Amino acid sequence: MHMCKQCSISVTGHSHHSSELRIVLIGGRELTGQPSNKSLSGNIILGKNVFDTSRRTAQSVVGQQEVHGRRVTVVDTPGWWWHYPLENTPKLDQIEIQNSVHLCPPGPHAFLLVIHESFYLPQIFISSLKEHLKLFHKDVLNHTIVLFTVQHPWHEENVETEMSEWSDMQWILEQCGNRKHVLSMRNRQDGTQVEKLFEKIEAMVAANGGRHCPIDSAHGNALREEMKAIAEGASKRFDEVQTQRRKLRALIEGGKTPPAHLRLVMVGAQWSAKSSAGNTILRKKAFAVDHGRTTMSCEISHGIVADRTLTVVDSPGWFYNHTLQDTSETDKHEIENSVHLCPPGPHAVLLMIGLASAFNTSYLRAVKEHMSLFRDDVWKHTIVLFTRGDWLGVKTVEERIESEEGLQWLVKKCGNRCHVLDNMKHSDEMQVQDLLEKIEETWVGNKDPHYEVDLDRGAQLEATKEAGEKLAKRIRKTTERQSRILRKIFEGEEQPITDLRIVLLGREESGKSMAGNKIFFEEIFERAWLKKEFQNQRRTRKCVKHEGTIGGINIAVIETPGWPAAMTPPSWLKEEVLGSVSMCAPGPHVFLLVVPIPKAFTEEDHKTVAELLMPFGERVWRHCMVLFTWGDWLNNRLIEEHIAAEGKSLLQLVEKCGYRYQVLNCHSFGNRFPVKELFQKITDMITQNKGQSFTAEGKQRKNQSVLTEEEWNRREQELIDRMLRAVVNEPEEPTLPSVLGASSFDGAFLPSMSGDAPSEFENMSERWSQRARAKVSEWLKTRAGNSDVTSGIGSMSASASHVEKLDESPLPDEND
Repeated sequence: MHMCKQCSISVTGHSHHSSELRIVLIGGRELTGQPSNKSLSGNIILGKNVFDTSRRTAQSVVGQQEVHGRRVTVVDTPGWWWHYPLENTPKLDQIEIQNSVHLCPPGPHAFLLVIHESFYLPQIFISSLKEHLKLFHKDVLNHTIVLFTVQHPWHEENVETEMSEWSDMQWILEQCGNRKHVLSMRNRQDGTQVEKLFEKIEAMVAANGGRHCPIDSAHGNALREEMKAIAEGASKRFDEVQTQRRKLRALIEGGKTPPAHLRLVMVGAQWSAKSSAGNTILRKKAFAVDHGRTTMSCEISHGIVADRTLTVVDSPGWFYNHTLQDTSETDKHEIENSVHLCPPGPHAVLLMIGLASAFNTSYLRAVKEHMSLFRDDVWKHTIVLFTRGDWLGVKTVEERIESEEGLQWLVKKCGNRCHVLDNMKHSDEMQVQDLLEKIEETWVGNKDPHYEVDLDRGAQLEATKEAGEKLAKRIRKTTERQSRILRKIFEGEEQPITDLRIVLLGREESGKSMAGNKIFFEEIFERAWLKKEFQNQRRTRKCVKHEGTIGGINIAVIETPGWPAAMTPPSWLKEEVLGSVSMCAPGPHVFLLVVPIPKAFTEEDHKTVAELLMPFGERVWRHCMVLFTWGDWLNNRLIEEHIAAEGKSLLQLVEKCGYRYQVLNCHSFGNRFPVKELFQKITDMITQNKGQSFTAEGKQRKNQSVLTEEEWNRREQELIDRMLRAVVNEPEEPTLPSVLGASSFDGAFLPSMSGDAPSEFENMSERWSQRARAKVSEWLKTRAGNSDVTSGIGSMSASASHVEKLDESPLPDEND
């Protein structure tokens, strides 16, 4: 970096101000559907509508104006997603953000870090900020002021109080020398708030010795050359594609008539706007579009559009960074089955790629692996359908393709066939017309008229699905029956509870921290986040313990370290799991085996859990329960269907835990019900275990008496008698209703790619957390001391407790 020049600023006294100010606006975008307010802030500062607030800022834009006796230059920059790391920000955006400092030579006096409406930022936002600041000079924070944009009036003391509650926000301010300013979006005509901002900028410049932030002119030249090369490559790509299209269109005009009925299948990552794209194509609300995951199984719809009959199949999405091995068996089955729902096969497979995120290495790998569910000739019939076309702004899709090698590979693999769809523009008929013409050109250019499906494979998939549905019914029936029997067996033997000790055990990214936070109704465990990008920053090799009191009950939760997939447990991990028991002496009441629903539960996962628990002996399973996280992923499916579809490894784990399981949503701190049910099932387990917690072999409590053989025989006979009475009273059919899983998924900090239905990302609401905590606390006070053993069916999922006699009970026949 070259030495920065002295800027033309006089700060010899309070009465003097600078003659020129150069400002760069930076910041992220949230998932609330609201604008980031960067562009609007720039307009307020300049006192003029210079920046376009009606669409996303896709390239850095300069505005200049005389304001309060100063010549002010403001540069607006593209925003990144607050929850994304740098590698997920598109390369075009990164280039434009870096180029911003070169648009106000010799360099900016100030960076304004714009934070909208909230004085709380989750830790993942902080990680994102740290990474994106690498795009600037290392001295950037010494020239930065945090600009809070608010809609409602704020008093200075309120701001200080609000920010003091969040340590992460305090960290940001400390890095910026505690420089901050609040800008009201409603009082845009209030010139005093802008004048005060200028004074703070001038004070910062004075503290920096009158210097602006240094820039590297050589780097600026390199950026301009890179942008030039991208533009030239984009122009060449556009010309080549148009030439290819003209040749194919000539064949159609020459008499090779495309079919009047087109069959289309949509595949792609979750949040790539498949359902919204299907609605846009069919010009109707054919597929459900919600704030979360709505496509659990393949759906089919028909329509007549532009004089063509269309059949469109929507399929479940995969996590964009999941390998094929990561993806659950249910999702893999449904994705593969999608092409079988429009026999004899689709004319086109529309591969959805969202433009709001970089097409990085993990994204490309996921696409390659999931497309391998089909035969290799599927690529001849595949068109890349880019969604979130509004993200391009003034850029072209050809520029976007040229900027990312992964996209170049993908588009080439699809014969240079691609299209951009903007789901915000429902009334734009031409974008759909153009897509249909490209599908027809794909048809005319192929030797085979459509992707030919394997009928035998289709029959196998259907048979597998039917078998899974039958098994799910058997699992639920077993759960219901055991629950009712156990309720009779332990009737009147409820155990009072004064304390509760819980150990969380699960692989990396399983949601252990999230579960711990929900138990306490506050963010006290550092969330590992399902996405993989930040995992190296968050990985821990030590158990973490937190304690609290809810409803007069002392609760201790120990989170054990997670382990990578397909990994033999190392010795340090085994030692930590062993140590978790002594961390909650005399021992835990329950081991919650945390299993994330969106991910496959493999044989290796089962072996790892069994190996980690093996030192505790078989008795430990009496204290184990499966806790399914990310329950929102189920949408309208029963958890038993998921268990059945995943295969024997997950089923064996559920059986080993005596069919005790609970589902926990990943969002909505205000949703108290799954947590209440979890407490209910834990208290049921304590009742069955006679109020005793788990203690390692040889470390039993001193006051625990050793029973004689005669006493054991008497208790066994009593148990048999009670079981026989319970079976006599057992109804023939289940009496408890089946209830589907919840569907309140918020995108798990991921952006909605639907365009017309932005995801709801809610910062943790203290009010809702306190309300939920109060409700559960009230329940614990009145319920924990008088617990009935129940299954929890009729709420979110089924579960049942067991006694040792039922540990190894097989599933009943279908006719039972």
